[in-house]
Amino acid sequence: MWKYPKDFPILDQKIHGHKLTYLDSAATTQKPKVVLEALQNYYETLNANIHRGVYQLSEKATEAYENTRKHVAKFIGARDPSEIIFTRNATEAINLVAYTWGEKNISEGDEILLTEMEHHSNLVPWQLLATRKGAHLKFIPLTDEGTLDLKNLDAFFTPKTKLLAVTHMSNSLGTINPVSKLIEKAHQNQTTVLIDGAQAAAHLKINVSELNADFYAFSAHKMLGPTGVGVLYGKKEILEDMPPFLGGGEMILEVYKDYSTWKPLPEKFEAGTPNIAGVVAFSAALTYLENFGMENLRQHEKELTQYALGRLKELEGLRIFGPMDISLRGGVISFTYLDIHPHDLGTVLDHQGIAIRTGHHCNQLVMRRYDVSATARASFYLYNTKEDVDILIEGLQKAKAYFDRGSKKGA
Repeated sequence: MWKYPKDFPILDQKIHGHKLTYLDSAATTQKPKVVLEALQNYYETLNANIHRGVYQLSEKATEAYENTRKHVAKFIGARDPSEIIFTRNATEAINLVAYTWGEKNISEGDEILLTEMEHHSNLVPWQLLATRKGAHLKFIPLTDEGTLDLKNLDAFFTPKTKLLAVTHMSNSLGTINPVSKLIEKAHQNQTTVLIDGAQAAAHLKINVSELNADFYAFSAHKMLGPTGVGVLYGKKEILEDMPPFLGGGEMILEVYKDYSTWKPLPEKFEAGTPNIAGVVAFSAALTYLENFGMENLRQHEKELTQYALGRLKELEGLRIFGPMDISLRGGVISFTYLDIHPHDLGTVLDHQGIAIRTGHHCNQLVMRRYDVSATARASFYLYNTKEDVDILIEGLQKAKAYFDRGSKKGA
Protein backbone atom coordinates (compact mmCIF):
# COMPACT_ATOMS: atom_id res chain seq x y z
CA MET A 1 0.00 0.00 0.00
CA TRP A 2 1.34 3.40 -0.99
CA LYS A 3 2.11 5.00 2.38
CA TYR A 4 2.57 8.67 1.56
CA PRO A 5 -1.11 9.74 1.36
CA LYS A 6 -1.30 9.07 5.11
CA ASP A 7 1.02 12.03 5.68
CA PHE A 8 -1.61 14.42 4.29
CA PRO A 9 -4.51 14.97 6.71
CA ILE A 10 -6.68 16.83 4.18
CA LEU A 11 -6.93 13.71 2.01
CA ASP A 12 -8.66 11.83 4.81
CA GLN A 13 -12.08 13.36 4.28
CA LYS A 14 -15.21 12.97 2.20
CA ILE A 15 -16.61 15.38 -0.38
CA HIS A 16 -20.33 14.98 -1.14
CA GLY A 17 -20.15 11.64 0.65
CA HIS A 18 -17.21 10.33 -1.39
CA LYS A 19 -13.53 9.89 -0.58
CA LEU A 20 -11.62 12.97 -1.70
CA THR A 21 -9.63 12.27 -4.85
CA TYR A 22 -7.39 15.31 -5.28
CA LEU A 23 -6.13 15.75 -8.84
CA ASP A 24 -5.26 19.45 -8.92
CA SER A 25 -1.69 19.58 -7.69
CA ALA A 26 -0.58 21.72 -10.64
CA ALA A 27 -2.65 24.49 -9.02
CA THR A 28 -1.45 23.82 -5.49
CA THR A 29 -0.18 20.79 -3.62
CA GLN A 30 -1.54 19.51 -0.35
CA LYS A 31 0.63 19.91 2.75
CA PRO A 32 2.12 17.06 4.81
CA LYS A 33 1.76 17.07 8.58
CA VAL A 34 5.40 18.08 9.04
CA VAL A 35 4.74 21.35 7.20
CA LEU A 36 1.57 22.05 9.16
CA GLU A 37 3.48 21.34 12.38
CA ALA A 38 6.30 23.65 11.31
CA LEU A 39 3.81 26.48 10.79
CA GLN A 40 2.24 25.90 14.20
CA ASN A 41 5.62 25.57 15.89
CA TYR A 42 6.76 28.89 14.45
CA TYR A 43 3.80 30.78 15.85
CA GLU A 44 3.97 28.97 19.18
CA THR A 45 7.71 29.23 19.79
CA LEU A 46 9.42 31.66 17.36
CA ASN A 47 6.99 34.40 16.42
CA ALA A 48 8.97 37.66 16.18
CA ASN A 49 10.03 39.99 13.42
CA ILE A 50 13.32 39.14 11.77
CA HIS A 51 16.59 40.99 11.19
CA ARG A 52 15.54 43.77 13.57
CA GLY A 53 15.57 42.53 17.14
CA VAL A 54 18.51 41.98 19.42
CA TYR A 55 16.44 39.80 21.72
CA GLN A 56 16.66 36.01 21.57
CA LEU A 57 13.25 35.33 20.04
CA SER A 58 13.96 37.61 17.09
CA GLU A 59 17.41 36.13 16.63
CA LYS A 60 15.97 32.60 16.56
CA ALA A 61 13.29 33.61 14.06
CA THR A 62 15.94 35.26 11.88
CA GLU A 63 18.11 32.17 12.02
CA ALA A 64 15.21 29.92 10.99
CA TYR A 65 14.29 32.24 8.11
CA GLU A 66 17.86 32.47 6.83
CA ASN A 67 18.36 28.72 7.22
CA THR A 68 15.50 28.24 4.77
CA ARG A 69 17.29 30.52 2.32
CA LYS A 70 20.36 28.30 2.59
CA HIS A 71 18.15 25.22 2.22
CA VAL A 72 16.53 26.57 -0.95
CA ALA A 73 19.94 27.45 -2.41
CA LYS A 74 21.17 23.91 -1.80
CA PHE A 75 17.94 22.35 -3.11
CA ILE A 76 18.19 24.09 -6.50
CA GLY A 77 21.98 24.13 -6.79
CA ALA A 78 22.57 27.88 -6.35
CA ARG A 79 26.14 28.85 -5.56
CA ASP A 80 25.33 31.48 -2.93
CA PRO A 81 22.30 31.86 -0.60
CA SER A 82 22.28 35.60 -1.42
CA GLU A 83 21.09 34.61 -4.90
CA ILE A 84 17.78 33.49 -3.35
CA ILE A 85 15.14 36.23 -3.08
CA PHE A 86 11.89 35.47 -1.24
CA THR A 87 8.72 36.85 -2.82
CA ARG A 88 5.00 36.11 -2.43
CA ASN A 89 4.89 33.69 -5.38
CA ALA A 90 6.44 32.95 -8.77
CA THR A 91 4.28 35.65 -10.34
CA GLU A 92 5.80 38.31 -8.12
CA ALA A 93 9.27 36.93 -8.78
CA ILE A 94 8.78 37.36 -12.53
CA ASN A 95 7.32 40.83 -12.04
CA LEU A 96 10.34 41.73 -9.91
CA VAL A 97 12.60 40.99 -12.87
CA ALA A 98 10.33 42.86 -15.29
CA TYR A 99 10.22 46.00 -13.13
CA THR A 100 13.90 46.06 -12.21
CA TRP A 101 16.11 44.28 -14.73
CA GLY A 102 13.59 45.00 -17.49
CA GLU A 103 13.32 48.72 -16.81
CA LYS A 104 17.09 49.03 -16.84
CA ASN A 105 17.94 46.79 -19.77
CA ILE A 106 15.04 46.87 -22.24
CA SER A 107 14.88 49.80 -24.65
CA GLU A 108 12.69 50.89 -27.54
CA GLY A 109 12.89 48.45 -30.41
CA ASP A 110 14.32 45.61 -28.34
CA GLU A 111 12.81 42.13 -28.54
CA ILE A 112 11.53 39.83 -25.79
CA LEU A 113 11.26 36.20 -26.87
CA LEU A 114 8.50 34.06 -25.32
CA THR A 115 6.64 30.89 -26.32
CA GLU A 116 3.02 30.15 -27.14
CA MET A 117 2.72 27.92 -24.06
CA GLU A 118 3.51 30.55 -21.42
CA HIS A 119 1.37 30.91 -18.32
CA HIS A 120 -0.07 34.41 -18.07
CA SER A 121 2.37 35.06 -15.21
CA ASN A 122 5.22 34.75 -17.71
CA LEU A 123 3.43 36.70 -20.42
CA VAL A 124 1.51 39.67 -18.99
CA PRO A 125 4.53 41.21 -17.15
CA TRP A 126 6.44 41.24 -20.45
CA GLN A 127 3.47 42.70 -22.32
CA LEU A 128 3.37 45.52 -19.77
CA LEU A 129 7.13 46.04 -20.01
CA ALA A 130 7.02 46.06 -23.81
CA THR A 131 4.25 48.67 -23.73
CA ARG A 132 6.19 50.87 -21.32
CA LYS A 133 9.46 50.63 -23.23
CA GLY A 134 8.34 50.35 -26.84
CA ALA A 135 9.77 46.84 -27.15
CA HIS A 136 8.44 43.94 -29.24
CA LEU A 137 7.29 40.46 -28.21
CA LYS A 138 8.14 37.41 -30.32
CA PHE A 139 6.84 33.88 -29.80
CA ILE A 140 8.25 30.41 -30.42
CA PRO A 141 5.25 28.46 -31.81
CA LEU A 142 3.76 25.15 -30.71
CA THR A 143 3.56 21.96 -32.71
CA ASP A 144 0.34 19.98 -33.01
CA GLU A 145 1.78 17.55 -30.45
CA GLY A 146 2.18 20.27 -27.81
CA THR A 147 5.95 20.76 -27.94
CA LEU A 148 7.91 23.85 -28.96
CA ASP A 149 8.64 24.09 -32.66
CA LEU A 150 12.41 24.60 -32.55
CA LYS A 151 13.36 23.67 -36.11
CA ASN A 152 14.04 27.35 -36.92
CA LEU A 153 15.32 28.30 -33.48
CA ASP A 154 18.22 30.40 -34.77
CA ALA A 155 15.82 32.67 -36.63
CA PHE A 156 14.14 33.77 -33.41
CA PHE A 157 17.31 35.40 -32.09
CA THR A 158 18.56 38.71 -33.42
CA PRO A 159 20.95 41.36 -32.02
CA LYS A 160 17.83 43.03 -30.57
CA THR A 161 16.73 39.95 -28.59
CA LYS A 162 17.48 40.98 -25.02
CA LEU A 163 15.43 38.43 -23.05
CA LEU A 164 14.18 34.86 -23.42
CA ALA A 165 11.44 34.02 -20.90
CA VAL A 166 10.25 30.42 -21.09
CA THR A 167 8.45 27.90 -18.92
CA HIS A 168 10.40 24.82 -17.89
CA MET A 169 7.23 22.72 -17.71
CA SER A 170 3.80 23.67 -19.01
CA ASN A 171 0.99 23.73 -16.46
CA SER A 172 -1.61 22.92 -19.14
CA LEU A 173 0.16 20.64 -21.63
CA GLY A 174 2.56 18.98 -19.21
CA THR A 175 5.35 19.55 -21.74
CA ILE A 176 8.88 19.59 -20.32
CA ASN A 177 10.88 22.00 -22.44
CA PRO A 178 14.57 21.55 -23.38
CA VAL A 179 15.61 24.57 -21.35
CA SER A 180 19.33 23.70 -21.37
CA LYS A 181 19.34 23.91 -25.16
CA LEU A 182 17.35 27.15 -25.10
CA ILE A 183 19.61 28.75 -22.48
CA GLU A 184 22.75 27.81 -24.41
CA LYS A 185 21.34 29.22 -27.65
CA ALA A 186 20.23 32.44 -25.91
CA HIS A 187 23.61 33.00 -24.28
CA GLN A 188 25.35 32.52 -27.63
CA ASN A 189 23.27 35.54 -28.69
CA GLN A 190 24.09 37.49 -25.49
CA THR A 191 20.42 37.13 -24.50
CA THR A 192 19.44 37.00 -20.82
CA VAL A 193 17.21 34.06 -19.79
CA LEU A 194 14.41 33.77 -17.24
CA ILE A 195 12.94 30.34 -16.58
CA ASP A 196 9.44 30.01 -15.13
CA GLY A 197 9.98 26.97 -12.92
CA ALA A 198 6.65 27.06 -11.07
CA GLN A 199 5.81 23.54 -12.25
CA ALA A 200 9.24 22.06 -12.87
CA ALA A 201 10.76 22.83 -9.46
CA ALA A 202 8.02 20.75 -7.88
CA HIS A 203 8.56 17.70 -10.09
CA LEU A 204 12.13 17.63 -11.40
CA LYS A 205 15.57 17.73 -9.84
CA ILE A 206 16.78 21.25 -10.61
CA ASN A 207 20.32 22.60 -10.62
CA VAL A 208 20.29 26.25 -11.68
CA SER A 209 24.07 26.44 -11.79
CA GLU A 210 24.27 23.56 -14.27
CA LEU A 211 21.38 24.99 -16.28
CA ASN A 212 23.21 28.34 -16.31
CA ALA A 213 19.88 30.17 -16.06
CA ASP A 214 20.13 33.88 -15.31
CA PHE A 215 16.81 33.85 -13.43
CA TYR A 216 14.65 30.98 -12.17
CA ALA A 217 11.27 31.56 -10.49
CA PHE A 218 9.03 29.17 -8.54
CA SER A 219 6.51 28.94 -5.68
CA ALA A 220 6.54 27.02 -2.40
CA HIS A 221 2.86 26.08 -2.48
CA LYS A 222 3.30 23.92 -5.59
CA MET A 223 5.92 21.81 -3.81
CA LEU A 224 4.24 20.95 -0.47
CA GLY A 225 5.00 24.33 1.11
CA PRO A 226 2.69 27.09 2.37
CA THR A 227 1.01 29.64 0.15
CA GLY A 228 2.39 33.16 0.04
CA VAL A 229 6.04 32.18 -0.51
CA GLY A 230 7.82 32.48 -3.84
CA VAL A 231 11.46 32.28 -4.85
CA LEU A 232 13.48 34.20 -7.39
CA TYR A 233 16.92 32.83 -8.09
CA GLY A 234 19.19 35.22 -9.93
CA LYS A 235 22.89 35.20 -10.70
CA LYS A 236 24.59 37.33 -8.08
CA GLU A 237 26.28 39.71 -10.50
CA ILE A 238 22.98 40.38 -12.28
CA LEU A 239 20.99 40.92 -9.07
CA GLU A 240 23.63 43.31 -7.73
CA ASP A 241 23.30 45.44 -10.84
CA MET A 242 19.49 45.67 -10.59
CA PRO A 243 17.65 48.50 -8.80
CA PRO A 244 15.28 47.68 -5.92
CA PHE A 245 11.77 46.45 -6.64
CA LEU A 246 9.87 47.79 -3.62
CA GLY A 247 10.93 50.53 -1.25
CA GLY A 248 10.42 50.58 2.50
CA GLY A 249 11.71 49.09 5.68
CA GLU A 250 14.36 46.38 5.87
CA MET A 251 15.80 46.94 2.38
CA ILE A 252 17.45 50.27 3.24
CA LEU A 253 20.96 50.96 4.51
CA GLU A 254 20.68 54.71 5.11
CA VAL A 255 17.81 57.16 4.54
CA TYR A 256 18.09 60.91 4.04
CA LYS A 257 15.45 63.44 3.07
CA ASP A 258 16.24 63.30 -0.65
CA TYR A 259 17.77 59.85 -1.18
CA SER A 260 18.41 56.44 0.33
CA THR A 261 20.98 53.69 -0.02
CA TRP A 262 20.28 49.97 -0.13
CA LYS A 263 21.38 46.93 1.80
CA PRO A 264 23.30 44.25 -0.11
CA LEU A 265 21.68 41.09 -1.46
CA PRO A 266 19.27 39.61 -0.68
CA GLU A 267 17.76 42.26 1.62
CA LYS A 268 17.70 44.84 -1.19
CA PHE A 269 14.76 43.00 -2.75
CA GLU A 270 12.88 42.04 0.44
CA ALA A 271 11.17 45.22 1.64
CA GLY A 272 8.87 45.04 4.66
CA THR A 273 7.93 42.13 6.88
CA PRO A 274 7.89 38.92 4.80
CA ASN A 275 5.85 35.76 5.25
CA ILE A 276 8.22 34.56 7.95
CA ALA A 277 6.15 31.59 9.07
CA GLY A 278 5.63 30.42 5.48
CA VAL A 279 9.32 30.66 4.66
CA VAL A 280 10.31 28.77 7.80
CA ALA A 281 7.77 26.01 7.09
CA PHE A 282 8.94 25.77 3.48
CA SER A 283 12.15 24.24 4.77
CA ALA A 284 10.11 21.33 6.18
CA ALA A 285 8.54 20.84 2.74
CA LEU A 286 11.97 20.74 1.10
CA THR A 287 13.16 18.17 3.64
CA TYR A 288 10.11 16.03 2.88
CA LEU A 289 10.89 16.17 -0.85
CA GLU A 290 14.56 15.38 -0.22
CA ASN A 291 13.61 12.36 1.88
CA PHE A 292 11.22 11.18 -0.82
CA GLY A 293 13.81 11.86 -3.51
CA MET A 294 13.16 14.02 -6.55
CA GLU A 295 14.27 11.21 -8.85
CA ASN A 296 11.78 8.90 -7.10
CA LEU A 297 9.08 11.54 -7.47
CA ARG A 298 9.77 11.84 -11.20
CA GLN A 299 9.66 8.06 -11.64
CA HIS A 300 6.42 7.77 -9.66
CA GLU A 301 4.78 10.47 -11.76
CA LYS A 302 5.99 8.95 -15.03
CA GLU A 303 4.46 5.60 -14.10
CA LEU A 304 1.23 7.20 -12.89
CA THR A 305 0.91 9.50 -15.90
CA GLN A 306 1.62 6.65 -18.32
CA TYR A 307 -1.10 4.62 -16.62
CA ALA A 308 -3.52 7.55 -16.75
CA LEU A 309 -2.86 8.19 -20.44
CA GLY A 310 -3.60 4.56 -21.20
CA ARG A 311 -6.82 4.55 -19.18
CA LEU A 312 -8.03 7.84 -20.67
CA LYS A 313 -7.49 6.55 -24.20
CA GLU A 314 -10.04 3.84 -23.42
CA LEU A 315 -12.76 6.49 -23.40
CA GLU A 316 -14.28 7.20 -26.79
CA GLY A 317 -14.54 10.90 -27.57
CA LEU A 318 -11.78 11.98 -25.18
CA ARG A 319 -9.07 14.28 -26.60
CA ILE A 320 -5.73 14.57 -24.81
CA PHE A 321 -3.51 17.65 -25.22
CA GLY A 322 0.25 17.63 -25.00
CA PRO A 323 2.95 15.12 -25.95
CA MET A 324 2.23 11.41 -25.59
CA ASP A 325 5.93 10.62 -25.09
CA ILE A 326 6.16 10.28 -21.30
CA SER A 327 9.79 11.45 -21.31
CA LEU A 328 8.55 14.85 -22.55
CA ARG A 329 5.65 15.20 -20.13
CA GLY A 330 5.19 15.84 -16.43
CA GLY A 331 2.30 14.70 -14.25
CA VAL A 332 -0.30 16.90 -15.97
CA ILE A 333 -3.00 15.79 -18.42
CA SER A 334 -5.41 18.24 -20.03
CA PHE A 335 -8.33 16.84 -22.01
CA THR A 336 -11.81 17.41 -23.39
CA TYR A 337 -14.50 14.74 -23.28
CA LEU A 338 -17.21 14.44 -25.91
CA ASP A 339 -19.18 17.69 -26.11
CA ILE A 340 -19.34 18.13 -22.33
CA HIS A 341 -18.13 21.56 -21.30
CA PRO A 342 -15.14 21.22 -18.94
CA HIS A 343 -16.90 23.29 -16.26
CA ASP A 344 -19.90 20.94 -16.35
CA LEU A 345 -17.56 17.96 -16.27
CA GLY A 346 -15.72 19.36 -13.26
CA THR A 347 -18.98 19.95 -11.41
CA VAL A 348 -20.20 16.39 -11.98
CA LEU A 349 -16.83 14.99 -10.89
CA ASP A 350 -16.85 17.17 -7.78
CA HIS A 351 -20.11 15.53 -6.69
CA GLN A 352 -18.18 12.26 -6.81
CA GLY A 353 -15.41 13.69 -4.62
CA ILE A 354 -13.01 14.16 -7.54
CA ALA A 355 -11.15 17.49 -7.69
CA ILE A 356 -9.84 18.46 -11.13
CA ARG A 357 -9.14 21.82 -12.72
CA THR A 358 -11.28 23.25 -15.50
CA GLY A 359 -10.91 26.37 -17.62
CA HIS A 360 -8.08 27.94 -19.59
CA HIS A 361 -5.51 27.41 -16.79
CA CYS A 362 -4.08 30.92 -17.30
CA ASN A 363 -3.02 29.68 -20.76
CA GLN A 364 -5.33 31.38 -23.21
CA LEU A 365 -2.67 31.31 -25.94
CA VAL A 366 -2.60 27.51 -25.66
CA MET A 367 -6.39 27.31 -25.82
CA ARG A 368 -6.44 29.43 -28.96
CA ARG A 369 -3.64 27.38 -30.54
CA TYR A 370 -5.71 24.21 -30.20
CA ASP A 371 -9.07 25.87 -30.89
CA VAL A 372 -10.73 25.14 -27.55
CA SER A 373 -12.17 27.55 -24.99
CA ALA A 374 -11.22 25.39 -22.02
CA THR A 375 -10.01 21.95 -20.98
CA ALA A 376 -10.31 19.68 -17.98
CA ARG A 377 -7.00 18.98 -16.26
CA ALA A 378 -5.91 16.20 -13.95
CA SER A 379 -2.53 16.66 -12.27
CA PHE A 380 -0.67 14.28 -10.00
CA TYR A 381 1.81 14.39 -7.16
CA LEU A 382 3.56 12.04 -4.79
CA TYR A 383 0.38 11.29 -2.81
CA ASN A 384 -1.60 10.11 -5.84
CA THR A 385 -2.05 6.46 -6.78
CA LYS A 386 -3.36 4.35 -9.65
CA GLU A 387 -6.54 3.98 -7.61
CA ASP A 388 -7.04 7.74 -8.01
CA VAL A 389 -6.76 7.34 -11.77
CA ASP A 390 -9.30 4.52 -11.74
CA ILE A 391 -11.68 6.68 -9.71
CA LEU A 392 -11.26 9.46 -12.30
CA ILE A 393 -12.05 7.07 -15.17
CA GLU A 394 -15.13 5.78 -13.37
CA GLY A 395 -16.18 9.36 -12.68
CA LEU A 396 -15.85 10.28 -16.35
CA GLN A 397 -17.94 7.28 -17.34
CA LYS A 398 -20.63 8.34 -14.88
CA ALA A 399 -20.50 11.87 -16.26
CA LYS A 400 -21.10 10.55 -19.78
CA ALA A 401 -24.06 8.52 -18.55
CA TYR A 402 -25.44 11.55 -16.72
CA PHE A 403 -25.27 13.81 -19.76
CA ASP A 404 -26.55 11.05 -22.05
CA ARG A 405 -29.67 10.78 -19.87
CA GLY A 406 -30.06 14.58 -19.95
CA SER A 407 -29.86 14.69 -23.73
CA LYS A 408 -32.44 11.92 -24.08
CA LYS A 409 -34.83 13.74 -21.76
CA GLY A 410 -34.45 16.88 -23.83
CA ALA A 411 -35.06 15.05 -27.09
